[in-house]
Amino acid sequence: MNYLTVENISKAYGERVLFEDLSFGINKDQKIAFVAKNGSGKTSILNIVAGKDTPDSGQVISRKGIHIAYLSQEHNFDANQTIEETIFATENKILPIIQQYEAALQNPDDAEAYQKAFDLMDQHNAWDFETQYKQILSKLKLDNLQQKVGSLSGGQRKRLALAIILINKPDLLILDEPTNHLDLEMIEWLEAFFSREKITLFMVTHDRYFLERVCNEIIELDNGQLYKYKGNYSYYLQNKEERKALEATNLSKAKSLYKKELDWMRRQPKARTTKSKSRIDDFFEIKQKAHQRRKEHEVQLEINMERLGSKIVELHKLKKSFDEKVILDGFEYVFKKGERIGIIGKNGTGKSSFLNILTKQLPLDGGKIVVGETVKFGYYTQKGINIKEGQKVIEVIKEFGEEIPLTKGRRISAAQLLERFLFDRKKQYDFVEKLSGGEQKRLYLCAVLIQNPNFLILDEPTNDLDVVTLNVLENFLLDYPGNLMVVSHDRYFMDKIVDSLFVFRGNGVVENFPGNYSDFRAYEDSKTPEPKTEKKEAVKREKTPQKGKLSYNEKREFGVLEIDIEKLQKKKEQIEAQFANGEVASEDINDKSVELQQIIEDLETKEERWFELSMKMEG
Repeated sequence: MNYLTVENISKAYGERVLFEDLSFGINKDQKIAFVAKNGSGKTSILNIVAGKDTPDSGQVISRKGIHIAYLSQEHNFDANQTIEETIFATENKILPIIQQYEAALQNPDDAEAYQKAFDLMDQHNAWDFETQYKQILSKLKLDNLQQKVGSLSGGQRKRLALAIILINKPDLLILDEPTNHLDLEMIEWLEAFFSREKITLFMVTHDRYFLERVCNEIIELDNGQLYKYKGNYSYYLQNKEERKALEATNLSKAKSLYKKELDWMRRQPKARTTKSKSRIDDFFEIKQKAHQRRKEHEVQLEINMERLGSKIVELHKLKKSFDEKVILDGFEYVFKKGERIGIIGKNGTGKSSFLNILTKQLPLDGGKIVVGETVKFGYYTQKGINIKEGQKVIEVIKEFGEEIPLTKGRRISAAQLLERFLFDRKKQYDFVEKLSGGEQKRLYLCAVLIQNPNFLILDEPTNDLDVVTLNVLENFLLDYPGNLMVVSHDRYFMDKIVDSLFVFRGNGVVENFPGNYSDFRAYEDSKTPEPKTEKKEAVKREKTPQKGKLSYNEKREFGVLEIDIEKLQKKKEQIEAQFANGEVASEDINDKSVELQQIIEDLETKEERWFELSMKMEG
């Protein structure tokens, strides 16, 4: 079933033509990735397909009645609303029913309201929906539903937008870099969610594992032409190489034929026959084919690096906290020459703060950092390039000098260096603010590398870079002889370039793991979960009741149990945290211990009763 058809769309901004005469279709259950270089107009195409922008020519036709949702890079929420209010402000008909049921649980004495809410949940089969809805919010770390949207970070807003879209289950989901601002755990959950759900996707993403495991078709825009590949990322790479080889062969044949026909044209008499006129027309077509030049430039990164001495960087008992949030608690490490370390951990565990501490942009609370005399940091941050009004691309690079030293004693001009970063001579005189997000990131990367660092620090370098640039950057980093430290949620990137990991567990715990991300994931998956944790997770996972045979009083008891269990669980965690943080006075230790033991016993009793009623409902 066809959901949407794109017919001959074109888009230009002034003299700059992004694309023209593009046509493709999106059918039910397709999971399509759209691949193109930065600056090719990927986001413009998504905006046009989603109906947020109009093409200069052509049209987009969508099937009548289908629900299309778009996850863009910009999100317009009411800053005064809470997360919960924002979610329930959407047009989903089941959400108000769940909201009514939640309100009834908070007031169990109103038997009539509770029964009415319970019956509506049954009538609309909302139990499964509520389970999924709560799971989505939990997985995207949006647990505090009363938090104001205005206080959310940019990453939290993106996760909220994603949660709303997933909860509302559109027929066609359009995604612009869905894995940006998600930590690795969230990405793997989203990957599994999309893989198992029957959902139609059209997305732009640089995450190649995501492409590999989610998408069943890839559409590539290359030199103004669309190419379609029925398969995942590995299939796309294989078939793209075959296509390029065939194109090279055809180009060689066209050039040979052009030389032959050019010789004939020069020997022709002025009087033309009908047959010769036809051949002349063919000649100009052959000429066009023979003069086609592919812009398959690769970023050539041969920046000269200053020699590293024997002492690199030493970290001695580092301590850092933000109020009660502990980032580092006595962390120690001595870097060796040429080490390549990846940093992973959930959002908010202090990964970027650690990099800022290492580069002395953030002060320590305790401990010290000793940096070797020969060390020169190159720090690529998430903030990106500092755009000055009216500044041109080439002027950014010339701030570091007219000429740049390369390896083996060679030198190149700033203009030549930019060409190696895929900025042609015309593009070099564009204003920086006119560049796409990916082009600005590429320019920023260039500006960091030309300063000849021998200790390179990259904070989320893969965000907004196209797949072509990523492959070239990886190849450069594999040959980079200096020290390398990377924070990234791009698992493919991490697997390829790092040898060990700093794993930020939270609460100041940082573990050193010998291996790349896939090694770490295999190790984590092989660990046996603790039975107690497993039981707790089971309670959480199966918390929502399913339709079954309970008496009125049992239904009411079931709802009250949910509230009691949640309250006891929070109280238990609160007291355990007080013990862990040393907040319990010595004279209160005995009383607190007795209180904690009583809470644990009450919790176990109520959980057993909850399971008993749950089994009865399922029976």
